[in-house]
Amino acid sequence: MRGGFRTTTLFLLGLFLFVLAACSFESAPPATQARAAVNPSTIPQTMRVVSIPDAASDADAAAKSAPTETRVPTPTPLPSPTPRNPLMIEVQREREYPGSEITIEQTLAPGSNYNRYIASYLSDGLKIYALLTVPRGEKPATGFPVIIFNHGYIQPSVYRTTERYVDYVDRIARSGYIVFKSDYRGHGSSEGDARGGYGSPDYTIDVLNALGSMKKFPDADPNRIGMWGHSMGGYITLRAMVIDPSIKAGVIWGGVVASYPDLLARWRRPTGGATSITPPASTSARRWRNDLMEQYGTPEQNPEFWASISANSYLAELSAPIQLHHGTADTSVPILFSELLYEQILDVDGNVEFYKYQGDNHNISRNFETAMQRSIQFFDKYVKETTE
Repeated sequence: MRGGFRTTTLFLLGLFLFVLAACSFESAPPATQARAAVNPSTIPQTMRVVSIPDAASDADAAAKSAPTETRVPTPTPLPSPTPRNPLMIEVQREREYPGSEITIEQTLAPGSNYNRYIASYLSDGLKIYALLTVPRGEKPATGFPVIIFNHGYIQPSVYRTTERYVDYVDRIARSGYIVFKSDYRGHGSSEGDARGGYGSPDYTIDVLNALGSMKKFPDADPNRIGMWGHSMGGYITLRAMVIDPSIKAGVIWGGVVASYPDLLARWRRPTGGATSITPPASTSARRWRNDLMEQYGTPEQNPEFWASISANSYLAELSAPIQLHHGTADTSVPILFSELLYEQILDVDGNVEFYKYQGDNHNISRNFETAMQRSIQFFDKYVKETTE
């Protein structure tokens, strides 16, 4: 009886355990079923085990086996080089300015001790007219000293070779110098277009070719040549002197001699008038500013370019002395420009003189004789009396 009870009890217990195990097996997830069905510890070493990956493993494997896309980073564009501009001092230095033989076109009434002519020469293939004076009397063995005379702004359509600056030319010519006053292209009878002095190198090119022409002139001493410039002509004089080291001295009256950034920011010119010989603040006068800023940016955006076209950036290479004259009541060109140039030349240990004329105008009319005497004494010292 006891044995049967024991047997029945064991049977029921086994059946209960079997049912419990079956329920646990059916409730396990598929991956767990697979892992439970295959116990590596019970598999003989000669069998191969193939693992069944779960969903995450499938995704990882697919990602590893799939070809990967190579991403090439987009290169950061480098700033394009500043295009070369004919106004750049270095570009103008690379050019040649041979000028030509000087042709006498017309003989004018003579001065007190000199002869006067309308002459011509070539610049960029253009026929440029000029006023020429030559001292009378015995020519020095090496030739007469020369002053290239650079006039200020005069409306090209009304410009005449023999008008304006008559007293200025006369005082220099009477002092024993050849004077050569270029009309610049587009002025008077000169060929070519008058594109202005500041947005184009044309007038500076014409003056440098005048210099080259005068070096060929039989009566001139090619080693004794100076320059005089007024207003825009002062701008041209300064540029010419940092381009061609053969110029022995420069005298500038009321000169537009500031850097280009200062010309843009500090030059407020009047609207013109009978006595004004600087260009009026018209649309055409402003055009060069807009054109350069559209192409190169503002001085703040592209300081390297604006420095490259400013003669003021090259004053350390200025080998010749400069004398500056400016009236404090000049309403056409601020005296600040001459003051800045004076300080800039001193900063590089250059040779410079500066004269201010209290209450005087753009032409230094009230102190004309004093300013002219100082100018001629300066030329005598550095041009006439030079020995080479």
